[in-house]
This record gives sequence, C-alpha cells and structure tokens, in this order.
Amino acid sequence: MSGSGAGGDGAAAPRRRTVLLSGLAGAGAGVAAGVGGAPAAERPAPSPDTRLAAGRASARAFRGTHQAGILEAPPAQAAFVAFDLHEQADGDAVRRLLTVWTDDIERLMAGRGTLTDLEPELAAVPASLTVTVGVGPRVVELAGAERPDWLAPLPAFPEIDALEDAWGEGDLLLQICAESPTTVAHAQRRLTTSVADLASVRWVQRGFREPFEGPGIPMRNLLGQVDGTVQPDVTGLDADLLWVGADGPAWLRGGSSVVVRRIGMRLDAWDRADRAARENAIGRRLDTGAPVTGGTLDSAADLEATDELGFHVIDDAAHMRRAHATAPHERFLRRPYSYDDGVEGGGMRTGLVFVAFQADPARQFVPVQRRLAQADLLNLWTVPVGSAVFAVLPGAGSGEVLGQAMFA
Repeated sequence: MSGSGAGGDGAAAPRRRTVLLSGLAGAGAGVAAGVGGAPAAERPAPSPDTRLAAGRASARAFRGTHQAGILEAPPAQAAFVAFDLHEQADGDAVRRLLTVWTDDIERLMAGRGTLTDLEPELAAVPASLTVTVGVGPRVVELAGAERPDWLAPLPAFPEIDALEDAWGEGDLLLQICAESPTTVAHAQRRLTTSVADLASVRWVQRGFREPFEGPGIPMRNLLGQVDGTVQPDVTGLDADLLWVGADGPAWLRGGSSVVVRRIGMRLDAWDRADRAARENAIGRRLDTGAPVTGGTLDSAADLEATDELGFHVIDDAAHMRRAHATAPHERFLRRPYSYDDGVEGGGMRTGLVFVAFQADPARQFVPVQRRLAQADLLNLWTVPVGSAVFAVLPGAGSGEVLGQAMFA
C-alpha cells in the first residue's frame, strides 16, 4: 500500500510543486502590484536628479579677455598646485606646456575629457570648474619676456613668518576650483599627468569653503571669523587694482598677479580665548561679521570710536584696523580657502590658504602685510608657513594659447 501510494505521489509531486511555485509567483506579482498601486508600465518615471543636472549644466566659459577663476564667486572646493619646470626646460618647453594646458583646460571646463583621458566620465560634471594659470619668474625669462618688478618673493616679515621650503615659490601655478571635490581631483590629475615630461609637482594645497553659509556671508574661516569682507569693486571703479594695464609689460595686460600665503592656525590656543577676546582681536563680531562699533557686515568701521575709558572700541592692534587701507591702492581681491590636513606630531595642520589677486602686489599687498606683521592680535593664533607670488596670464581669445603674448 505504501508502495502504491509512493508511486502515485512521486509522479504527481513535480507537477504540484510547479503549480505551487507558479501560484506563489503570481500571488507575489499581485501583491507587488497592489503595494505599488499600479503596474510597472503605468508608474511615472523617477524624477531626474536636479543636483546632477545642475552640475552638468554649470560649465564656465574658458575663452575671454581674462582667465576664469578670478571674478566668479569662489566654489566650495579648490586645489592650488605649484610646479617646477625640469632643469633642462627651455622656451619651447614652456610653449608646449601652455599649449597642452590650454586645450586640456578648455575641454575640462566644458565638461569633456582631455585627449588622453581614460576616465572621461569623471569630467562630465564640470560643477562650475575654473582653472587659472600663473607663472613664476623662470617661465617669463625662458619665454624671453619682460619680467615685472613685483614678480619675485615677497619681502621677509620676520616678526611672524615661519616659512617652509615645502610651500615656497614655484615656476607655475594651477588654481583649480569647482563645487565638486571629484571634479577638482580629476582636473588636477589630468593637468598634472599631461605635462609630466615637462614639469613636476612642487606642492599641492587643497582647500574648502562652507557651501551652506547664510546669505551675505562671503566665507567663514576655521577661527569662526567672517573672511573676505570689504572687497574692492573690481568689476567697476576699482578694476585697475586687479588687472595689469598700460604701465605693465605688454604681454601681461589683461592679466593679474596672485599671492598665495599658507597660514597655520593654533586652534588649541584659540579655544582657550573667550568670545570677547576673539572679537577684540578681529575687530568684528563673530556672529554677523559686523564691526564691533555696530552696524552690519557691510557697515564701515568707526575707527575713531572710544569707550568710557577713552580707549578705541576697535583695538589699536585689531586685525581689521591693521588691515584697513591707509591709501586707496592698498586693496586687493581676496579668494581664501580653509584647509584641514589632519594631525601630525600631536598638533593639527589646520589653517587658511590666503589667496589675493591684484595688479601689483609690491604696491598693494606688501604695505598691508607689513602692518599686520608689526602688530596684529591675530598673530597670537596664526603663523604663515608658506608664501609664493605668480603672474596670472591674460585670458586666451579664439584660437589663442594661454601666455601666447609672452613669446611675441
């Protein structure tokens, strides 16, 4: 009996399992349709990622009278890369390097890979990418062009400087800025490898800015200070403070200069200062960036205001007083970035990549920096460890190569 039953069950079992599994699959499909509310064919397509679309659409123009990356609002991410030309480099090597970079930068800023790019997908989101090229004295000399007097290391500021060779002068500079860290990293890699037979990297300084700061705040550095206030009107009345004009070398007209200072911050010591001491050192309120004499971020500071004891409300050694222009030309366009490179030897490697564009740093920047070196309360918590000056090439017009006029 068991044998007879076993024989019948064995023949029917596969069919019953097939029917059972088919039924469960159908039931599962019905359940899925019920949960989803509609068959897959009737469901609306997923909405596009607007952030990705915006990143792909935000390509900056490369060609023009001036290079990109100066007048635009600074994006959240940046890398500053200095290069040294190989020892045997000559004028032809400089020309070839600038020709390669011109093509590469134009492609990358348009959201396209370079000619040798094996990962062009990483270039597809330009994310407001700008790349700005600067040159040092050696490049100008190899090209046979006139070197402006200011294209040299800044004078020493022995009161504050603790400069390290690792962050010193170079032959070339790339300022790479974008809203995406991936975009910055990819552009840096492609622009570095494309000229590896002509130049080597001297240093890389990566920086960031807060992308979600409140309206009207240009930047807040890692001291909590609102940075980049009181900028010149470089798109209007103060344009001559930014761009090299007729009094400069012909090849540099429409170009500029950039000072890159790496400023370390002693945040452990800053943490021990109370809020009143911090605001007194800066001369501005930490919350709004307004002068401690009152008003808003854009209000002019009352440098003559005194308290009930007759002392200046804005301390005589406050940063904003020492940085205040004593002549109309002592102003420059600042585009700083914070950096945080982790911990080394028990201390944090944190600070500011101070970046200043101007027509003549010897005339505009040096007098201000000299006052800050002599007496600035912020010197208690900051120390410059790197310094470099570069000439910023004019923009490239249609069919032109960056720096083309240097070889004329």
